[in-house]
Amino acid sequence: MRVVIVVVALCAATACGGGTEPGGAKPSEADVGTREIGVLAPPEAAVTAFTYDQAAAPPGAELELEVIERDGETTVRLSADLLVPDRGYAAHAHTDPCGKKGTDAGPHYQHEVDPAATPERPSVDPAYANPRNEIWLELTTDGRGNGTAETTVPFVFGDRTPASIVLHEHPKTETAQGRAGSAGGRIACFTAPFR
Repeated sequence: MRVVIVVVALCAATACGGGTEPGGAKPSEADVGTREIGVLAPPEAAVTAFTYDQAAAPPGAELELEVIERDGETTVRLSADLLVPDRGYAAHAHTDPCGKKGTDAGPHYQHEVDPAATPERPSVDPAYANPRNEIWLELTTDGRGNGTAETTVPFVFGDRTPASIVLHEHPKTETAQGRAGSAGGRIACFTAPFR
């Protein structure tokens, strides 16, 4: 198993020789970014990247998470190499680190926490379980099992941050009342810093 951790600090334009980022945006001193890479392994051998369904999330597949906070928003990008080709995966940020069981990652991270949710009954209320209050990514792989998904949410992290990204068995996240945020079983989990 190989795990590489890279922390990316974005610098101010003057400290970087006045350059710009791709797309022409100038970096700012307020930008905060992290990037981490993990390689999926079975629970008994994993440290940060766990596969609970080796057919859907093969050992050796690589996940990369990049998080950038800027101007009151957070952009989260999930990239994958060597997952199952031509397949969709709903992925969400979760509150706790990964463990030997998929449930160890806890519920979805919510910026504004649903007061009716409990550990036994996670939030399924679309007022809270939605892609603007949680971090939802819909990753679709190409013919080689590689893919990237990205989302931008209208908040930055305060004292609470997510601790992991979970890949679910369904390709899309449900949005209906009583099912909002649901995406099937947890097939893989990647413990990664969001700050």
